[in-house]
Amino acid sequence: MKIQIRKFYYGDIPEDNAGGNELNDSKNPPLGGGGAWPLWEVFVRSKQGLDHKHVGSLHATDAVMAIENARDVYTRRQEGVSIWVVESKFITASNPDEAGELYEPAVDKVYRHPTFYELPDEVGHM
Repeated sequence: MKIQIRKFYYGDIPEDNAGGNELNDSKNPPLGGGGAWPLWEVFVRSKQGLDHKHVGSLHATDAVMAIENARDVYTRRQEGVSIWVVESKFITASNPDEAGELYEPAVDKVYRHPTFYELPDEVGHM
């Protein structure tokens, strides 16, 4: 009879498909094993606005730990009312060098830019 022992670390949920457990493999061991924790991008919504703004990045084992660390690092002086964290590997961005190709289809749609319409004088400031 072989007994399987699993180690769980801060924030891990003991389920095979839960976040954080991908760190428990032999290729990427957490804490003391020489492996690196994943990078998380942090977004904070300030009291003044309704939009979240990117404020920085941090390393954490899972989303719960990332939120707690983000709270401690980025909202020490109560700068926010809401925090989002997104694991960096799940962010896909366009390449700035390919911006022309990406936005080119919008150039030929002149109807989206009403620069050729004549406004009556009665409209005022528009």
